[in-house]
Amino acid sequence: MPLIKNRYGKGRVRVMRLHRDGERHEVSQLNIKAMLEGDFAGTYTHADNSKTISTDTIKNVVNVVARENTGLGTEEFCQALAKKYFDTYPQVSAVSITAHETKWNRLSFGGKPHPHSFVLDGNGKPFVELTATRQKSTLVSGVDGFTFMKATQSGWENYVKDRYTTIKETNDRICATSMLASWKWSGKPASYAETNAKILATVLEVFSTTYSASVQDSLYRMGEAALAAVPEISEISMACPNMHYIPMNLAPFGLDNNNDVFLPTDEPHGQIECTVGRG
Repeated sequence: MPLIKNRYGKGRVRVMRLHRDGERHEVSQLNIKAMLEGDFAGTYTHADNSKTISTDTIKNVVNVVARENTGLGTEEFCQALAKKYFDTYPQVSAVSITAHETKWNRLSFGGKPHPHSFVLDGNGKPFVELTATRQKSTLVSGVDGFTFMKATQSGWENYVKDRYTTIKETNDRICATSMLASWKWSGKPASYAETNAKILATVLEVFSTTYSASVQDSLYRMGEAALAAVPEISEISMACPNMHYIPMNLAPFGLDNNNDVFLPTDEPHGQIECTVGRG
């Protein structure tokens, strides 16, 4: 029976590119599916793999092209990736590439765009929780899935090290999280909506504009700043799972990786939580 059609490739190849222009950083996070067609029928019909490229290699090419093209837009990047497959493998006759982008919007403070801090597009789900009896009530506002990152000015050093420790110290890493935050009202503000926005703006500014020795360090200072900025809240709680961006090892391909190309992953993740109150 004839093999009518075939193609194969690699899906869900997640890659983050970081492009530096002086102090300004540009980030591009993509989820890529790369599918190849060509002279591969023998793998299906005759157990002959001699012309077939491993799907792991297809994934590696994505990372190599990412390192070689940190500044290209998504359309140009896909074109460069297809060209790499054609130039490298003559048995490839057709390439299909689908790239979905995770869109990060640059933060601004005081009307000035920040060089390396971003929030996720279409960000967060606000919520309110009211607990009431006939005698009293407690009102809590918050946001779930509020996602933000900075491309530098974050580190993790001087932690416990023993025979189970594998992570290396760094003073320059991407720091990103999808935060669940809530704050308890002790007074009524002039505008709940405007005050909620002020709380988020305050914690974002602390996160973005100060060095983070750890997520714990940032969370505590973010909470302090929110309480100082908004006297109508009595405490603020934040739960921040790490969104990890793991530097890709490009040494097997003769390339360095100066914190330019990363594997985005959120499983398993660090889970950092704290509540800051007025005492």
